[in-house]
Amino acid sequence: MGVFVFLPLVLPLSAWPVARLAEQRLHPRAATRLLTTVAGVLAVCSTLCLALVMVVGTAQLPGNPLPDGWSDPEVRRAVPFEEIAGRAAIPALILVLLACGRTLVRHVRVRRAARRALAGLPGGPVAVLPDSEPYAWALPGRPGRIVVSRGLLARLAPAERRALFAHERAHLAARHHRCLLVVQLAARANPFLLPLATAVAYVAERWADEEAARAVGDRRAVARAIAHAALASRGAPAATLAGAAAPGPVPRRVAALLGPAPAPRHWPPAFTAVGLAAWTAAAGATVSALSSANAAVTLFFVLKAATPL
Repeated sequence: MGVFVFLPLVLPLSAWPVARLAEQRLHPRAATRLLTTVAGVLAVCSTLCLALVMVVGTAQLPGNPLPDGWSDPEVRRAVPFEEIAGRAAIPALILVLLACGRTLVRHVRVRRAARRALAGLPGGPVAVLPDSEPYAWALPGRPGRIVVSRGLLARLAPAERRALFAHERAHLAARHHRCLLVVQLAARANPFLLPLATAVAYVAERWADEEAARAVGDRRAVARAIAHAALASRGAPAATLAGAAAPGPVPRRVAALLGPAPAPRHWPPAFTAVGLAAWTAAAGATVSALSSANAAVTLFFVLKAATPL
């Protein structure tokens, strides 16, 4: 195993440059997909390596249910740093599982509570709640629905309302809630992935902004709707759901809408800052996957040889 088992724990640092540059230089659709994929791969590899190190640490504890051969000195020599890292990985993995479980439970509870709140309303893609407090967000499901309050609709002009609904429909069509949930879980699994979660929350909103601008045909109307909604609204009830007033630098979103539409590239040119950052992040994810696979296979054969038949 060597040091390869520890590489996935720190390789998320290789994605920090692209997390920043993708917001500025990539089309929001490409940035969302790239950052979500990289964050998911790095988080899985990081958690897997924590689990592998935890197995080593657990074998040292008295009364553990593992075979005695796993504590053999020869096994210890094949797995370095087992005394410190192995035992430290046990509480670390427990914290990761608790944090991810809490995020999943909150996501499910919010969706169920929202469904119950809308149960008595007429069916349809849009649910208008008689609430004076302004808010609007997309509720995923089959079918997905747009939840908006009368308080927010009263603050928007007709063109801005069309832009708002187009924005929320874009969230539902692209299933942005899945991307947000993936990066939120990734950030819980490894704190080094928090910049990617923040970046995805922003570029997913930018993706919906651009789709709304394309559907409405008026970028300035979308910019006004986003600005008014963000200033007045309290946003979505959970970080894993998308809304027009999601957290993020709203002035940057408005400024982007007032400028030209971004070029729809799937991958940036290689010899640019964002291209090099994207390739660095892809290489970090690849090395992380190979390192975790190498550690898993090595530990499997070592423990298999130490386990009596």
